[in-house]
This record gives sequence, C-alpha cells and structure tokens, in this order.
Amino acid sequence: MFEKNVYRQRRQHLREQFDEGILLFLGNDESPMNYADNTYHFRQDSTFLYYFGLDSPGLVAIMDIDDESETIFGYDFTVDDVVWMGPQLSLQERAEQVGAQKSAAEEELPHIIAKALGAGRAVHILPPYRCEHRIKVAALLHVTVEAVAQYVSEPFIRAVVAQRSSKSAEEISEIEKAIDITYEMHTFAMRHARPGVIEREIAGRMQSIAASSGASVSFPIIFSVHGETLHNHQHGNVMRSGDIAVNDSGAESSLHYAGDITRTIPIGGAFTRRQRDIYDIVLSAQMGAISAIRPGISYRDVHMQAAKIMAEGLKQIGIMRGDIDDAVAHGAHALFFPHGLGHMLGLDVHDMENLGEKYVGYDDSIQRSPQFGLKSLRLAKTLQPGYVVTVEPGLYFIPALIEQWKAAGKCAEFIDYKKLSSYLDFGGIRIEDDVLVT
Repeated sequence: MFEKNVYRQRRQHLREQFDEGILLFLGNDESPMNYADNTYHFRQDSTFLYYFGLDSPGLVAIMDIDDESETIFGYDFTVDDVVWMGPQLSLQERAEQVGAQKSAAEEELPHIIAKALGAGRAVHILPPYRCEHRIKVAALLHVTVEAVAQYVSEPFIRAVVAQRSSKSAEEISEIEKAIDITYEMHTFAMRHARPGVIEREIAGRMQSIAASSGASVSFPIIFSVHGETLHNHQHGNVMRSGDIAVNDSGAESSLHYAGDITRTIPIGGAFTRRQRDIYDIVLSAQMGAISAIRPGISYRDVHMQAAKIMAEGLKQIGIMRGDIDDAVAHGAHALFFPHGLGHMLGLDVHDMENLGEKYVGYDDSIQRSPQFGLKSLRLAKTLQPGYVVTVEPGLYFIPALIEQWKAAGKCAEFIDYKKLSSYLDFGGIRIEDDVLVT
C-alpha cells in the first residue's frame, strides 16, 4: 500500500465535498468457487482501496462527516485462524496502517447506521455491483434488495469520480509498473505465436508472466485469431500461417493499477498485403488520435477523428465510398468500428465503471449517442490533466453484422458490399496503448 498520508489526504479531500452525513465504503468479501472454503482469487473493491488501502476481505469503513471520524469495521483473527493463515495484524493495527483513527467489530456497524438513520442523517452509498453487497446494504438501511438502487447517492458518486479521475504521481508510477509487465507479456506473445501453436499456450504463458512478476492480469486475456469477435476469451484455435491474432491483455500491479495494451500479430512473421493495408489504416487512426489528445478536447471529438481516418483509409482501398464526413455522420464506419475509441484506466481496467459511465465518461455537457457504434463509446467528455485513457481503434469484418446490413441495404451509398464480400474471412485488427493526458 501507499504511505498512510496518501490515504489520509484522499479522505480529507473527499470529506470537504460534504456538509454532513455518513459515507459508507463496502470492501469485498471472499467469493466461493464451488464450496465455501475454496474461493476465487480475492480482489478488493477499488474505491475501498483508493480511500482505505487495505487489501483483505471482510472490511467495511465509514467516514462520519459530522464528527470527522473514520472507522474500519472487520474481524480480529483468532488462534484458529492463525493456524491456517499465519500471524495476522489486529484490526486496529491494520486501521493504523492507513491512518484511520478507529476500528470496531463488524457487528457494531448496523447499530451505528440505525442510529444515524433514526436521527434523520444521510447515509451515502455507492452503487453495489455484487449481490452480497446489495443484501448487506438492504439490511443496513432496512429496505428491500430491490429498493437499494433508490438510495444510491449521486453526490457521493460524483465526488469519487471527480477525485479518482485525475491520477497522482504515485498512481501513475503504479500504472507504469503494470504497463512494464504488460510489455513483457506482449513481447513474449510476439516471439512465440507461430504456426502450429494453440492460442491457449500463449495466453497461459502471458498469465504466468504477470503472476511471476508479483502481479495478476487486469482482465481475462483476449488472444485469438478470430479478432472479429471483440472480446474473445476462447483460446482453443491452432494458429496457422497467414492468420492474424489479436492480443488484448494487461497486467495489474501489486497495488491493483491496470495496464491494457492490444497488438495484432501476423502468424508466420509477416502480414499479407491485404492485412498490411488494414493494419496501416488502424495504426494511422491511432497515431492521429494520440496526437490529438490534450486537456480541453472532448474524447468524443478524438473518437470521431479516428473514425474519419479509418473511413478515409477504407475508401482508398475501395470498401467505403462517397463523402467521408457524411458517411461518418450516418454511422457507416461503425460496420467496421463498432466500439468506442477508449476508456479511463486506473484501479480498474475500465476505471470506475461500477460507478456508472454516465458519470465517468459523460457529464452534463455531453450525453451518450444512441447511434450504433458511437453508443458504445465509454469516454466522451472533455479530457483533463492527469486522466489516463486507452486509445484503441480497430477494424473488424464481422460476417453476421455485414450480412445484416447488406440485407437491409444499410448505408449502401457509403459501403461497397460487393468489394466487402471478399473480406468476410478477414478477422479483425486492433491496436491499443495507454496515454497520460498532460
């Protein structure tokens, strides 16, 4: 974890955004795979990590704005626990590690929340994304599980998003550590992805590189010769000469900051002419987008610039036609680029997505478009210094989608479906890097 003053300062900044009430932070619990004692690898809630730093299950924290107190609730391990787990710090010792004044048994939390509610005080909660959290919040607030969403605090969401969006120097350092490990994962894949190798052999070794570096993967590895499937976690294909494999993968540092890089690898060592044409179009779009990134520009504008570069490139090779500005305005490019240009990166690979893209990627000045492709843009709002964003344009030839659009005659004035028919077996190409806004 970081020095305790980092967490103190973060909490103090958050406290200053509120006049009264209690802020509730739910840490994650263990999740059983197939029976209670056989659990999935534990991952702490990212907002809990950001403000309280403790990377262990069974914890809840509150910040009382009125009396300026902070309490971490949890469990003190017994000798029976120590037999299985080894020596453990007390709950109070763990609280002191992150500069929290008080600790208390988890059984005391319901009484404190009930007292606050009885006095008419606000209890601010963030959107629970785990079923057990919904149940826990429902019990604390004495409401049904279905009603919990009505009690989510928008001011709490907005305050957390505003604070976590711009990364501090220590956070940037952690992201760079994650990217360094991600580099090792990707360069291994580039060296060893060759004809006759099964995708899982590469994906498994990349995961082991992350683990042996004291890290983990930041999301399930996407490694596939079927790159036209955007998030393809099936790793059973035997790679053959002439294939192209999309490798979208990243490491998560020991403090849980994420890397997220994509490369497209020619199996056999070289692209065909057709593959090179598409790759160069995607690369040009990515480099143009990275050059455009700066404080004060909306990321939707950067996305649209990348879309136009790719549409123009597709026009040059005869797949698209007509006026490119009109084509992009009508969403014709989305047949080939059906996702957004990128997203925030931080303690989550899609940073703070659990708090809602409405707040993380959009704001009062820019709303989500209903247009196919553009509606999948996770980040559209104006960029600020300290944001870390992914830049990941791609071009994909998805047979089912192409056939649907062709049958409907959709955007036929901008798409040469006859020429496009020869690309139905192409797959997809994506290139992604992580960029700090300065």
